[in-house]
Amino acid sequence: MAALRYAGLDDTDSEDELPPGWEERTTKDGWVYYANHTEEKTQWEHPKTGKRKRVAGDLPYGWEQETDENGQVFFVDHINKRTTYVDPRLAFTVDDNPTKPTTQQRYDGSTTAMEILQGRDFTGKVVVVTGANSGIGFETAKSFALHGAHVILACRNMARASEAVSRILEEWNTKYHPPPEKCRIKVFD
Repeated sequence: MAALRYAGLDDTDSEDELPPGWEERTTKDGWVYYANHTEEKTQWEHPKTGKRKRVAGDLPYGWEQETDENGQVFFVDHINKRTTYVDPRLAFTVDDNPTKPTTQQRYDGSTTAMEILQGRDFTGKVVVVTGANSGIGFETAKSFALHGAHVILACRNMARASEAVSRILEEWNTKYHPPPEKCRIKVFD
């Protein structure tokens, strides 16, 4: 901070102004990160505000995102016939508050149970699912089982429940190939 004060950059109208030696960049999927060229480090939080950001919306008309031979993302402005490594959407970033996501922003009517549970580990958790031999109950039971939960299928028909267990174990073995004892499912009549 003393260096900023010495350079006369500690008093600015913009809280988003980056300190000397910092650069704002974006990932392929629109998340903003910050490169500190002095310390040769990167971070997700803005160095002054501590906020996370993402770019808002699609690329402007006439722009295209490409990747070079080194895997670096660059942007092509077809209208002005130029390329740049700076995302043109950086001027329109929005704050991202990862601690308080709203359900309406993350999920909708087409969201699957697997998408909702993505990245979560339910190892050691016990889950009871009613109507687990078909429909939403089956998809929920399967999703919890594939995420490590000990799943109890509560069904009216024992034959259909056993068939549901077989289908879940078959998918487990097809996708994940670990021993079936890791996928624990019980059926009670």
